[in-house]
Amino acid sequence: MAAVGGEQKHEAGKLQFALNVPFPSSREASIALQALSPDREPRRGGISKQLAVCGSTLTVGWSADEARVLRVSVSSFLDHLSLVMETMEMFGPPVAQ
Repeated sequence: MAAVGGEQKHEAGKLQFALNVPFPSSREASIALQALSPDREPRRGGISKQLAVCGSTLTVGWSADEARVLRVSVSSFLDHLSLVMETMEMFGPPVAQ
């Protein structure tokens, strides 16, 4: 699975980063969204993260005041995403409900 992302500066000095992660199916993208959504940023101020599914793609967007805070948040998210993807790969494709 491949991912594309980009960092841009918008909104009066805010740093923005977007990541699109394609999955084999919309069901798997939804499972990833549900697994990753409960994780809130430990630091409330200075950063926000939005997750959504569009088709079979998980879309994540960050907005932060500082590059260091953005880097830590993205790095932590990628660690969790890797674990979710490894778990789904280990247990195979999801069963339709």
